[in-house]
Order: sequence, then structure tokens, then C-alpha cells
Amino acid sequence: MIKIDIAKSYFDTLDGKLDLDECLMLSGKFAGVCYDLEGFNKLKEESEEKTKRRIVLTKDNGHHSVYDHIYMSLNITNIPKILAMILNNEKEYTTSEKSARYTKIEAGKDSIISKREIELYEKWLKIFERKIKEIYKDTFSDSKITKLAQENARYLITVFMPTTMIYTTSLRQINYIVSWFKKYIKKQASNDDFSHKLSKYMQEFIDELEKLNILDEGLLKNEKNRSISLFGSNLKEKEEYFGDVYATVYEGSFAMLAQAQRHRTIDYKIEINDDDKYFIPPILLDDDALKNEWLEDIKSVKDVYPCGRLITIFERGTYENFILKCKERLCSCAQLEIMNQTKNTLHKYSETLEKSNNPLKEDIKNYLKGARCTFKDFVCYSKCNFKDGINLKNKI
Repeated sequence: MIKIDIAKSYFDTLDGKLDLDECLMLSGKFAGVCYDLEGFNKLKEESEEKTKRRIVLTKDNGHHSVYDHIYMSLNITNIPKILAMILNNEKEYTTSEKSARYTKIEAGKDSIISKREIELYEKWLKIFERKIKEIYKDTFSDSKITKLAQENARYLITVFMPTTMIYTTSLRQINYIVSWFKKYIKKQASNDDFSHKLSKYMQEFIDELEKLNILDEGLLKNEKNRSISLFGSNLKEKEEYFGDVYATVYEGSFAMLAQAQRHRTIDYKIEINDDDKYFIPPILLDDDALKNEWLEDIKSVKDVYPCGRLITIFERGTYENFILKCKERLCSCAQLEIMNQTKNTLHKYSETLEKSNNPLKEDIKNYLKGARCTFKDFVCYSKCNFKDGINLKNKI
């Protein structure tokens, strides 16, 4: 079961709930600043009735931005990874989340992670450690090898695995998200096994927020009929474009998407395909027996939607923000899958700019030499001296 409590808010009460009335009253006073000649100091002293009338007015006319002044930090435990990813795809937030890359996965009491997943995870943890040592024993320490093995073994675990996060957002945003969850539940709950599971957890999330007195009917109207931003449709039919702005479509795993979402200035949408395709860690590609064994094992847990399942990803943003992404992801310390995908997009971007004779074709050449430490406008303060990594040819 998902569990939420208020880690910090300026308006939490002694019983751990949000003082919603106080939040609304303060926001109502803020709403008067835009037209009151004497400013907020006068509004602080206005009558309660006048403030309440303004609250009703702002809710009814959709002027909800004043409720973005109220921020709260939620301590969320046992939230499925996919639901955390949905939250992280909405832009108004800050999150600190337990890492599945560098934390060993263990099934606790009443965990939804199956015995089969744990068996496969432990099996491949050992295989990856052995393979990494064979190739990089003179490059990586034992602790680094273990972390890299964990990063790759977690592809076998369900994307519904429980995680823990501190999630900070505004009163308006959390109410808007709940309205989008309710819309998803109503439309998608019985469509397929994935959306049925997801809907169940969305409802748990809503129930927890209701207990904390965070939800307000006036902010749940969703009059613009907005939806969760993560899910798209017919994404493979999207046209790619590369110029001052860009749009591209590719396949990647759930695990890679979770890394990509950290670039909040870039927009991501996904579509879960019917085909049975999975990410294969590059370190296995030179060994047909191991590659086939990996595919056989990950397909044996396909019903739980493992993190290694390939999905269609539609990415779009500006040229400048893509270059910022390169300055994060073109590095041997980054997750290998997203490093390679960013590299592929970078070269596709460059080739298209060259063909169209776009003025940016000269600028993008500054980023084609290798990892971010080769960029003339990036300073690396922790030199790795890892040749394969600098050349973006590492296998792990």
C-alpha cells in the first residue's frame, strides 16, 4: 500500500494534516495583490468575508495560479516506480528518490516483487559482475563493479516495484494531478492489465491525499480537460524534425525513461507497444549464448512489465536544452542506455542540420568529439581517464 505523510509544509497541523483552510485564505489574499493599490500589507488586514469571496471567484474563473504559492513536501513510500515516473513527468516539482541503479533490490514483506524476479536478479547480478571484471578489472574498483552490475540486473524487475521519494509541489499542482488521475481511472481502468494495475495505485495515492486534507473540490474541476502528460498514442507515426527545436522518436526501456525525465525542460511521451521487445545490455552482445539466455529470462517475467521492456518514446525540445542534456548524459558515469541514445540523437541531429544547411550545423560540431569532457564549454571536475568512456565506446 502506498503511504504518504507531509514531510514539510508551512501549514501542516499537529495531527500531520494540511491546514487547507489557512492555505486557501493566504492564497485568497495573494490574489488581491494584482489590483489592490496598497498591496499585500493592506490585504493582510482585510475581512475574512472579503478574502473568502475572492477565493470563490478565483476557483470559479479558473485563476488558480495563486494556489501555486503554497508548497508542500510529501514523504511517499511504497509508490510504484511507474507512478513516480508519471509524477516526475509533470513539470512543477522537485523530487529526491531512492536509486534503483545503485541500491540492491530486495523483496520485503508483502512486496509485489515476485520470487522469480528476485531469483533472476540475483543470478544476473553475479553474471554481470563476472563479465565486467573480465573486461574492466583494471579500470573499475570492486564496489564500482557491484554498482554497475546492480544497475543492469534491475532491468529484470517490474516497473511497478515500490520505491520511496520526497516529492515537493504546490497545492494547485497536486490537486491538478489528482484530477488527471481520476480522469485516467475513469477511462482506462479496465482497458488492459497495465492500466488496471496503474489505476489501482492511482486510487491509493488519491486516498492518501484525502486523508491529509490536501484536496480541494474547487481545484479538481479540470475544466481544460487536461490529461497525464506521459502517455501518448500513435507515436511511431510522429514526424521527426531537427532545427532550432527538435522532435524524435525511438525505443528505450522504462529504466532509461526514468533517467531522461530528469531533464525537465524536455518533453517526453511514451506508448507501451504490444510487441515483445526488451533492452539487451551491450556487455552481453558479444556472447550469443548469454544474450539469448538474457532474453529468455526477461521474457519469462514479461507479465510484470520489467524495467527492461522497450517502449516507444517521443522526445521534443529546443536545441539549447538538448545540448544541456548532452552535457549530462554523454559521460561514462551516466546510465549506458541513455548515454548511447543521446549519442545517437546527437549524430542524427548533426546530420540533419548539415543536410538542411541550418546555421546550427557549425555549433553542433563542438559536441561530436566524444564525452562531455571533450566539449569546449564544459569543465569536468572529476576526470575518469577512462579511454572507452571518453570515446563513448564503453560496454557497461
